[in-house]
Amino acid sequence: MPASFDDIEIGQVVSLGATAVDPAALDAFCGAFTPGWSTDRGAPDAMVFAIWARLDAMAATDWPQTKRLGVDALRWMRNPPPGELLRGRMTIMAKDPVGDGKGVIIAQHDLLDEAGRLVFSCLTRSVFAR
Repeated sequence: MPASFDDIEIGQVVSLGATAVDPAALDAFCGAFTPGWSTDRGAPDAMVFAIWARLDAMAATDWPQTKRLGVDALRWMRNPPPGELLRGRMTIMAKDPVGDGKGVIIAQHDLLDEAGRLVFSCLTRSVFAR
């Protein structure tokens, strides 16, 4: 969605890409940040958030998004196992012009597993150039 604020439509769905839960990265993450977490339980919530944040950052590199104002309403539904392919998507929920040169986009972000089940979701508010 490399589009300016005015070209973004409410209800528009944008792919954030896909990535697998890398077993080596899962082991390293658990060792560094979640002591006591067994990788048999899948990726811990903090790693699921990090996976979403990476997909979001990579997708937004060419967007006219100038600032992320907030991330809230975070929900974790399940902990995906090593090797699971996760797919990110963003749905535009609302938009609000805040001047001649910018506007705020409110979006829901979902991280889905291979079966299309919800793994993680959150809401974001971001400033986009007009």
